[in-house]
Amino acid sequence: MSVIDLRRLTGVARQQALRIVLIGPPGAGKGTQAATLKERYGLAHVSTGDMLREEVRRQSPLGSQARALMAAGKLVPDALILDMMAQRLQQPDVSRGFLLDGFPRSRAQGEALVAMLAAQKQPLHTVVQLDLQDEEIVRRLSLRRSCPACGRVYHLHSNPPTLHGLCDADGSALVHREDDNEVTIRTRLSVFHEQTEPVIEFFRSIGLLRRVDASLPIDHVEHLVERLIQGALTKSSPLRTSRRLAVSKYRSLGRSLRG
Repeated sequence: MSVIDLRRLTGVARQQALRIVLIGPPGAGKGTQAATLKERYGLAHVSTGDMLREEVRRQSPLGSQARALMAAGKLVPDALILDMMAQRLQQPDVSRGFLLDGFPRSRAQGEALVAMLAAQKQPLHTVVQLDLQDEEIVRRLSLRRSCPACGRVYHLHSNPPTLHGLCDADGSALVHREDDNEVTIRTRLSVFHEQTEPVIEFFRSIGLLRRVDASLPIDHVEHLVERLIQGALTKSSPLRTSRRLAVSKYRSLGRSLRG
């Protein structure tokens, strides 16, 4: 299936920029797939993890609060994340479409996101879940390295940089993040199962969720994600969905969409 050029789409699909969420446990490959989708569709890549790490780097008040929580593998409170995300989604670069990576991470965040976008008549096209078993995640993350400058993520075994220890994009020295140790990873997985799986069920209940087996080779996962997104672009009507979201009371949201 050929790649859809968003500049050539007609009707509603052209007027409403692509809006998608990548969701899944840490280490499932969200960053890798996000980089590909960003380049292919010209999307703004909105990563709460990157945003929080930037706040930590700047030593802002939010960064000070987030640093200890992130190092322990815990989630930053919803109120802080939602405030940060609301501001981010008002920035000009998201008008051409966006990819959310690492957000929402709780059902409350998911509900708030859908309500926020519905109010703006800019609903999500699809939510792609990258699914991976815990033991494979621990193995992956212990070998993960990332670029502190551009955010690109590598894996020393399955997706190494061309030059050892250096980012392919800008030559920066790669780092092993402080939260990529086994104890913290298992804490993060525990938090994911407890708090993030409910948001996966929420997106499933309103008909947006699509699942991809993230244990497959990277190029296979990329192909499956691409097919899901093209299907969402060609088969859904964002404007009609936005009207349904806008007129429905939130508690009946899932029921109205399934109908």
